[in-house]
Amino acid sequence: MKFGVANPEPSGDAGLAASSPDPATGADAGAAAGAAAGAAAAKPRRPRGRPRGFDRDQALETAMRMFWQRGFEATSMSELTAAIGVAAPSLYAAFGSKDDLFRAALQRYLEQFRRGHGSVLAAPGLPAREAFARLFDALAEGFAACPTRSGCMLVAAETGGLGGAAHLREELGAHRAGVEAGFRARIQRGQREGDVPAGADAAALAKFLSTVVQGLSIQARDGADAAQLREVLRTALRAWPAA
Repeated sequence: MKFGVANPEPSGDAGLAASSPDPATGADAGAAAGAAAGAAAAKPRRPRGRPRGFDRDQALETAMRMFWQRGFEATSMSELTAAIGVAAPSLYAAFGSKDDLFRAALQRYLEQFRRGHGSVLAAPGLPAREAFARLFDALAEGFAACPTRSGCMLVAAETGGLGGAAHLREELGAHRAGVEAGFRARIQRGQREGDVPAGADAAALAKFLSTVVQGLSIQARDGADAAQLREVLRTALRAWPAA
């Protein structure tokens, strides 16, 4: 299984429109003030939103790592804007709400995970059990090597709760179900290729393995090293159905 910019500039023209005529100069002064106000109103204002130089990709990477390490609820918008180096209006303009920023960060995490590990299960000519063994070794090494000990974001993001964002719990659950479905599909492929017994319960085995990976994420956050994590996974693979 993470931006430096300037704050948006406020318009400085409102004071011109509020000017009042000097009583000592009569109608001519009033007309001049009116003309000045009209010119101020006609002057185009600098649009608000993302400041020049805003790095959306780097902002998303920073947000992903914060949500991954601390969880959704424990990561405030003020902390996000401080870490990214951007004013809140600019962050909202770029991503929408905090929920939307979290979704984008989660999608980034999933894409990085697929690039890093997706090919292991899909590798041709590899028995299913060996494919899972290689995937689990890579996960154990990655979880232990992470400086922040964040584990899997699909699990870690719920650390500390999701507050009122119950819909995000459903979305995270759907992503975890997707991982389980991918495990099931790989086991079923092994059945078709003859290296997994035809009578094995692919759905039950996939659920068991995905549950082990989720638990592994918690163990990593608690400080287990790579050797300890690998031993957990080797133990889990002993439940693999005999051919």
